[in-house]
Amino acid sequence: MEAITDILELSTLREREDHVEFKEAKHNYPFAGGKHVDIRERRRCVLGYVVALANEKGGRLVLGMSDQYPHTAVGSDFAEGKVGQLEDEIYERLHIRVHCCELFDNNNNRVLVIQIPSRPVGKALRFEGVPLMRVGESLREMDDQEYFSILQEQDPDFSAKICKGLSVEDLSEEAIENMRQLIFKKRNRPEVLNTPLAQLLTDLGLLRDDELNYAALILLGKRDVIKHYLPQNNIVVEYRISEHQIRYSARKEFCEPLFVGVDMIWRYINQAGINPLVHIDDFPQVIDVPSFTEETVREAILNSLQHRSFQMGGDILIKISPGSILISNTGGFPYGVNLSNILTVNSSPRNRRLAEVIEKAGLIERSGQGVDTMFANCISEGRKIPDYTASDDFQVTLRIESAIVDPIFRRFITNIQSMRDVSQRLNVFDLHTLYSISHNLSIIYERSLERLISEDLIIKHPIYGYEMGNDYFRFHRLVMGGHVDANTMRRLYYILAKGPKSMSAFMREWEGELTIKQIRSKIEKLVGTVLIRDGRGKGTTYRLVN
Repeated sequence: MEAITDILELSTLREREDHVEFKEAKHNYPFAGGKHVDIRERRRCVLGYVVALANEKGGRLVLGMSDQYPHTAVGSDFAEGKVGQLEDEIYERLHIRVHCCELFDNNNNRVLVIQIPSRPVGKALRFEGVPLMRVGESLREMDDQEYFSILQEQDPDFSAKICKGLSVEDLSEEAIENMRQLIFKKRNRPEVLNTPLAQLLTDLGLLRDDELNYAALILLGKRDVIKHYLPQNNIVVEYRISEHQIRYSARKEFCEPLFVGVDMIWRYINQAGINPLVHIDDFPQVIDVPSFTEETVREAILNSLQHRSFQMGGDILIKISPGSILISNTGGFPYGVNLSNILTVNSSPRNRRLAEVIEKAGLIERSGQGVDTMFANCISEGRKIPDYTASDDFQVTLRIESAIVDPIFRRFITNIQSMRDVSQRLNVFDLHTLYSISHNLSIIYERSLERLISEDLIIKHPIYGYEMGNDYFRFHRLVMGGHVDANTMRRLYYILAKGPKSMSAFMREWEGELTIKQIRSKIEKLVGTVLIRDGRGKGTTYRLVN
């Protein structure tokens, strides 16, 4: 949409035909419903019209001009001096980027033009939970037919589309051989090594009626051929010494067939200068682990490829710094997926044919399982969970941090999993629940609670809700060093979790188990190794050592 910089040009626009809405909005025009109680009146605000115009595939909201044709400037003080804040607030609320422009006529009447982009493909924007559309002079809830037609826009499988002109000669022999070997290893099918190429491509859904599709190009196409037919199939890796550094220190583009490129990308990332070892305390020794692990990074890249929108263009961008790796792809979350259900909903990849072949070759265990693997790996390694909060309706951005923030939890999970058969190991929901309880978060999966309680990995507590069991505290270095037993360490941890406490807090904890003298003796024996004592007399408090 071209920007309009002239009030005279605005005055000739028709609201319906030119996708524009005029409001006088001289003073106190509401941003988000104002003080109105009636829902119909609440919608008549800036956010309401932004939502409705975005649902019409974009338009302009003009404040400070009459809605009678031809439109005349009357002036508006809405967001005067706060245009930048207005753009930020709209993005924060709706996750779309508007552009605001202030115009003035000869009488110095101020007109504010808000240029609104189209809603994402297959997704209707909402104001206060309702998808809005303009009907005459009002804003109404979108009817079922209109809403269903938007949902039907969901991207078709781009990877299954025929790539006109692509031939078998355009495919990389190295990529084909790598694919054969991977399928053989995954499926234990030796015949795949000698199957005629045309038959193999047909069996995999990459060739139909002597025509190859885009999945074949992305997986197997030679570099120059990919550049010709699908230049946006590019993965860019940028390295920065600091995450906040504007210019990259090193940059490399990959436009290789996936069955060659995925190894090339990992080799580039896994250089010592880009993926250095992290030294962590694994009491009683210090061990070295990579900043970023191969399986997690591979899953993140493959997940981006399966879900990216090729129609929107744009590279897959991987930004690496010592503290984190960020991976972004065009296209928002698939329909029905959001930050709160990313682990629980069964998502469908935008590029299903591509995902099917990747799965058959064993690059991923199961289509749609990549997020599970990333979460399970990060939690088990003692890192923060993967972060998708920077995503919006137009792109998905994944952040994985390198720091080992909880070596105790790492030792705890490693021990549990190593002692169990594969079928009995904790799943991603069990791990996420343990992570949440150990970090005082609110994400609890009910399906995991019964198992974790029955195995004494967590304990139901009348005050805290749930707390970690003694097994977790066995891996605290004070316990491993023989300074305190796991049960006492657990109880001290939760007593002192919110700061220093007096002796009365310990009296309440061990009341009925030990005498007052025994409790005093127990606590005083721990001073210097486990506890620090501050103050004197009645003002004495205790806290855990760092």
